[in-house]
Amino acid sequence: MLLAADVVFGYAATPVLRDVSLAVPAGGLVGVIGPNGSGKTTLLRLLAGTRRPSAGRVTLDGVPLSSFSRAAIARRMAVVPQETHLAFDYSVLEVVLMGRYVHLGAFAVEGPRDIAIARAALASTGAAELESRTFSTLSGGEKQRVVIASALAQITMEDSAPAVLVLDEPTAALDLRYQLGISELLLLLHRERALTIVVSTHDLTFAAGLCRTIVMLKDGRVVASGPAEEVLTADRIRQLYDVDVEIARHQRTGRVSIIPVRELRESS
Repeated sequence: MLLAADVVFGYAATPVLRDVSLAVPAGGLVGVIGPNGSGKTTLLRLLAGTRRPSAGRVTLDGVPLSSFSRAAIARRMAVVPQETHLAFDYSVLEVVLMGRYVHLGAFAVEGPRDIAIARAALASTGAAELESRTFSTLSGGEKQRVVIASALAQITMEDSAPAVLVLDEPTAALDLRYQLGISELLLLLHRERALTIVVSTHDLTFAAGLCRTIVMLKDGRVVASGPAEEVLTADRIRQLYDVDVEIARHQRTGRVSIIPVRELRESS
């Protein structure tokens, strides 16, 4: 289990998170939602160990994250950022192999097993045919699949230690086809690999279709947390965003859509 307990964090004199607690069970699929500036990305950074809270603590399987080395964390937990920019024009296979660096010794190079793991990760994300392409030539959706494949290669280990995939706005700037594809891919990986997944998103319909648990953040505090169907209500969304919404379930697919109707402050 990945656990944040009463964490506090700020940049200089600006508080970002205030007494935030969050439990991510092994095999969980947790979504973090909230307005711009609510602290979503900062919370993900604390969970991933790239930032340390000024108060409270983050633990992995009951052990403080601060006691792990960066390499030890990286072998258990991989982060998929909103955007990936590379300094050089790497091939897709090279990008995925970057995920294996945390498993290599000093001055070691990737061996046949690492290459096999990278290719298996590409196959898992439906991107095997892109292996020889240069990363810069890919579409946004293709890039996201490759970056997720690199994350999978990173957290693939010899033992069966539970792995965590952390994604920050994975469908930002993607068209409808790729939004649907990324959602289906994450559900598939969650089911077949028993991955623990934490995702932040502005897309409430995406969150409703993907996540089992929802955490609502506003002004750096948790305002609601629990099963998605209990948290994603019109009343709570109104309180979070100051927007009236309609929630509808598609008869054929069962998918939930959250449709903004009007901004409350405009009508007051």
